[in-house]
Amino acid sequence: MARGRGRAGLWAAMALALSACGGRGDGFRESGALDTLTPEQIYIQGESLLESGREDDAAFHFTEIERLYPYSEWAKRGLIMAAFAFHRDGAYEDARASAQRYLDFYPAEEDAAYAQYLLALSYYDQIDDVGRDQGLTFQALQALRTVIEVYPDSPYAADAMAKFDLAFDHLASKEMEIGRFYIAGGHYTAAVNRFRTVVEDYQTTRHTPEALYRLVEAYVALGLNAEAQTAGAILGTNFPTTSWYRDAYVLLTGRGLRPDVVGESWLTAIYRQVIRGEWI
Repeated sequence: MARGRGRAGLWAAMALALSACGGRGDGFRESGALDTLTPEQIYIQGESLLESGREDDAAFHFTEIERLYPYSEWAKRGLIMAAFAFHRDGAYEDARASAQRYLDFYPAEEDAAYAQYLLALSYYDQIDDVGRDQGLTFQALQALRTVIEVYPDSPYAADAMAKFDLAFDHLASKEMEIGRFYIAGGHYTAAVNRFRTVVEDYQTTRHTPEALYRLVEAYVALGLNAEAQTAGAILGTNFPTTSWYRDAYVLLTGRGLRPDVVGESWLTAIYRQVIRGEWI
């Protein structure tokens, strides 16, 4: 019975605190508003606010636990929940800060894998359309790689790997977009540099066949027939059934050329790797 009365008292204290704040919960942020509550009471209020869609107020509660009861078990739990609440609220910088703080203080705890995953998501979910700066994409890749390599047996590793592939593809998309822009403007040497990056650094993405075709296109325009033929040969070896190879074949044969390895260039080295099965 005493235990039941204690639990009832806990909920009564919570109800009183919540009703006193009113509105959207601005009273929570008044100086000392939560100071008289236990860490468990603050945590439960935070959960309740989170469930009702008030992520910002929930995050405030979870972070207050650490301020009021530092280094406690509830502070540890509140920190990871703060990262989650901030992320769900779209406050990505705050989510990163909370997740990183958890990793700094509790690197060996069970929730460390989840903290690293939230840290990665806080970058990944900010990846915008392909025309924007890709700095966040690089940061997302680094954070996702950490999840995959440091926590390979965690329940977040598989999703991190899938998101890593998508972010990797996103970077290749950026290179392709810029390369196409250069092609359209007749800046073929600049275009070659972009498409080369895709072929050398992002060859596992879906953009490789088009990048090889664009190399054929750019090299033909530059009068570098040997490079154009070699790019066509790589395209035909790896992606013979694609429309990109058919277009490259038409482009080359229309100028009396054919897909073939000719001369020595960076593409020749790539082709040799293809034949040995080291690059697909």
